[in-house]
Amino acid sequence: MIVMKFGGSSVANADRIRHVAEIIKKFSSKRPVVVLSAMGDTTDDLLSAADQALSGVISLEAVEKLHKTTAQELGISPKDVDDLLGELRTLLTGISMLREVTPRSKDYLVSFGERLSVRLMAGYLSSQGVRAEFRDAWDIGFLSDSNYVNADLLPATWENIRNRLGAYAAGKAGDGMAMPIVTGFIAKDEKGFITTLGRGGSDLTATIIGAALRADEVQTWKDVDGILTTDPRIVKEARPVPIATYDEVAELAYFGAQVLHPRSMQPCLQTGTPVRVKNSYNVDAPGSIIVTRHETTPSPVRAITSKKGVTLIDIVSTRMLGQYGFLAKVFDSFADHSISVDVVATSEVSLSLTVDSKKANFAGLRHDLEKYASIDIRKDKSIVTIICDVRRSSAILAASFAALAREGVNVQMISQGASKVNISFICDSDESDDVVRLLHDCYFGKGGLCDGESASV
Repeated sequence: MIVMKFGGSSVANADRIRHVAEIIKKFSSKRPVVVLSAMGDTTDDLLSAADQALSGVISLEAVEKLHKTTAQELGISPKDVDDLLGELRTLLTGISMLREVTPRSKDYLVSFGERLSVRLMAGYLSSQGVRAEFRDAWDIGFLSDSNYVNADLLPATWENIRNRLGAYAAGKAGDGMAMPIVTGFIAKDEKGFITTLGRGGSDLTATIIGAALRADEVQTWKDVDGILTTDPRIVKEARPVPIATYDEVAELAYFGAQVLHPRSMQPCLQTGTPVRVKNSYNVDAPGSIIVTRHETTPSPVRAITSKKGVTLIDIVSTRMLGQYGFLAKVFDSFADHSISVDVVATSEVSLSLTVDSKKANFAGLRHDLEKYASIDIRKDKSIVTIICDVRRSSAILAASFAALAREGVNVQMISQGASKVNISFICDSDESDDVVRLLHDCYFGKGGLCDGESASV
């Protein structure tokens, strides 16, 4: 069996739902469990409705119009949609009376997007002769802690899923069992309150179902032909990466690529369940498959990504020389100001690192660090990261620096990640796109380091 996850843009309207239904039918022999996000901008519309309710106005026009019109265009009964919309109106009335939205009520509010989405898809598939039923995530055992807005699933979820979907996963065509259409992103805590799973939550729903049921693969359907060698908005020649490891994809996501959130890959990483990224607009494209490790020697470079808007901090002190505890003191200062560090490079008397500019209290940090070091803070920088085989770092670095030197680009810092799958450069933000283009051509262009090889083999 397989798990198929579709995001909000894939089910944004009636036409897209019809298209996704055709994809699902194409894979029906593989016993899919389908996971859906909310339609289009529904989550934003729900939050907007809550803001209006806080000012005493009960309006769910945008949400109601989209889902009722979609049901009508699909030719299915609106009953399940109407029931949920009535429940939503009651919630908004409560918010307007209390003039308050708590984290718990916010999770309850946004859950309506996924719950409406699965009802429409299950209804339409059933109308097309595919036996399907909607399942809210808690119906198949999704149990979380009570950290509303960013909940974590409890270990019991694994066994719950096996108990409630195991028979379907082990079944065969023609056994009459209904295909589960499951809400992504949501769960319930032990008190029975609805929770949301935070960033990457819908992907996490899909991967934990796939891992718990030992699926042949988890498919996450997007609008590109899988994982690409770089952002196609920067380099139109970007091409798919057929195979990547979980470690490589985690680094890509951390440094800016819109792939899968590292958190969502953890269940499949534990069980070795492959994850395939496919294009809902190009169904026949093979996509990219994410695996535990490469079975054959991969090409030197798999992909390039960039993260803009970072700040480079240089910390210099002769007290670092031969002294233990100095770095601990520095990182304690970052922890005290709740500043997360991205990339680090050190020498005998200096430390260079990058942080996210949007989340830093630089004044307080500078005050603490200047007690024992000189500090230079430079904003508007970018991290350009090469996801690669660092065992071949000499060839990669030689090719990279030669290409950048020809164009007069000055690399301000370099770091080779401890994960052994990335090398990062720091440059000015206004140079970032040019650096990505130069490096992509250096590796994947004619005569480049990876010319004649697929992005991964």
